[in-house]
Amino acid sequence: MPALGTTAVLMLVPDAEPLLELAGQVDARVVRQGMPAHAALLYPWLPLEQIGAGELERLRIALRRAAPVSGRIDLQLAEVERVGSFVGVPVPELGGLAGAVRTAFPEQVPYGGRFGQDPPVHVTVALNADDRIAADIAQRVTGRLPIRTEVSAVHVVALAPDGWQALAEWPLTAQVA
Repeated sequence: MPALGTTAVLMLVPDAEPLLELAGQVDARVVRQGMPAHAALLYPWLPLEQIGAGELERLRIALRRAAPVSGRIDLQLAEVERVGSFVGVPVPELGGLAGAVRTAFPEQVPYGGRFGQDPPVHVTVALNADDRIAADIAQRVTGRLPIRTEVSAVHVVALAPDGWQALAEWPLTAQVA
């Protein structure tokens, strides 16, 4: 469990919620409680006590520079990735946006460096599942794919004593020169 004050920059992916529900039906312990289906652009972001107007503006500028003019990104959740106890669905369409956020905050290494400096963006379906359960979830999720959807807003959240709380939400809007 992350520490209180941990923050993240996310894209919520509501159409992937049935995948998390499916995993929860197999074993509720492997699904993050209190967090909807999402793809993390940067997790962890800055500690909550370090976030002020300047950091939020730097994030907003990075997002605007990388955002599509349409204000939305079409996603195709098409395959399952299973690595040990992890089951996820890659979201390569969000790689450019994640790259912009990570470049704006180079001191913040995604996932503390556990997956390298620039891990691929994904929707986490299950964590810390034993092999049998992870295999079962991966098979069931594969049967529900592909899912075509879109995202159009960025969310900044922080872990508080009563769960994840919204700090900011912005529509995905490109910077126009």
